[in-house]
Amino acid sequence: MNAPNNGAAHSAPALRDTPETPDTIEAAARVDFGRPTVIIRRGGFALRWQARTIIVCAILGVLTLAVTTWALALGDYPLTLGQVWAALIGAPDAEFAHTVVVEWRLPRAVAAVFFGAALGASGAAFQSLTRNPLASPDIIGFSAGSYTGALVVITLIHGSYLQLAGGALLGGIATAALVYLLAWRRGVQGFRLIIVGIAVSAVLTSFNTWLMLTADLEVAMSAAAWGAGSLNGTSWEQTFYGSGIILLLLGAMATLTLGLRQLELGDDAAKATGARTEPIRLAVMVIGVALTATVTAAAGPIVFIALAAPQIARRLTRTPGVTVASAAFTGALLLAAADVAAQHLLPVPLPVGVVTVIVGGGYLVWLIIHEVRRRA
Repeated sequence: MNAPNNGAAHSAPALRDTPETPDTIEAAARVDFGRPTVIIRRGGFALRWQARTIIVCAILGVLTLAVTTWALALGDYPLTLGQVWAALIGAPDAEFAHTVVVEWRLPRAVAAVFFGAALGASGAAFQSLTRNPLASPDIIGFSAGSYTGALVVITLIHGSYLQLAGGALLGGIATAALVYLLAWRRGVQGFRLIIVGIAVSAVLTSFNTWLMLTADLEVAMSAAAWGAGSLNGTSWEQTFYGSGIILLLLGAMATLTLGLRQLELGDDAAKATGARTEPIRLAVMVIGVALTATVTAAAGPIVFIALAAPQIARRLTRTPGVTVASAAFTGALLLAAADVAAQHLLPVPLPVGVVTVIVGGGYLVWLIIHEVRRRA
């Protein structure tokens, strides 16, 4: 059974990478008629971006930078923008401000941007694969698998950050493999993948609860606080390793752009264009799980960013399909803004995961109602 199409399956996406043949040029001209488009030629291929997508990504980047700068100025020791700049450039008369900004606040702010981008890109990958706006790592169980792997390391091994990252990655990949195998029936259909993922997620959630109930009290309390999804205490080590891994994974995802766009047309159409559907699907799933696992290892399971960011980006860019780049920019802005709200705009500081649950839960309800009404 095929997943309901959100209108993107048989429409050309904002980012297309196709051979320059007369047929594809004519098709591109029909699709892009009336839409300003930037074309970057690369050998025998043409990379086309709608100008609106580029502008939206640029605006999102500027807003993210503004929110990040604001986050560096806020706190128990408030700073002006001039003091923040002096601290960043290492001015000799701003030693204390340098400690506050660079050593205390900047790792968290940078982590929020990179982790949000990773979650947005991961959500875009899975929504594009399944052609369903409800598909995201936290809905179909991959986040729960990463959480389980990290929780095993915390409760049984008391490992370091790198061990935690390894456990989260192994847990996420093992869960993805299980969901993939259970959903396989002469191929994997998006709707079946989502249903199986929800079931596996429920089982893993119960197992995670059992792990914390049987752990030592101090370990269980630490795991529970971490499991809320928090950037509190984020160090430069976590930010450095996490952002580096995320950049590598986003680069790998960029190499799969053509295959991902072909899969949006459906397996039969993708095979007709020469795409190797299952290897591409597996590679995208592994990279998407790795992006989620990297964030989970550093900050715990921050949910709903991966669900909301791709759909918000699609509506902002007005593209017929979900694109990874715009979703990454949107995710970065959402998590950076949510972290500022969690720290400074509420009566009591809360983990950022609590804010994303509240906002994302409301968005999920709206999205479900919208989809039901659209198909009624």
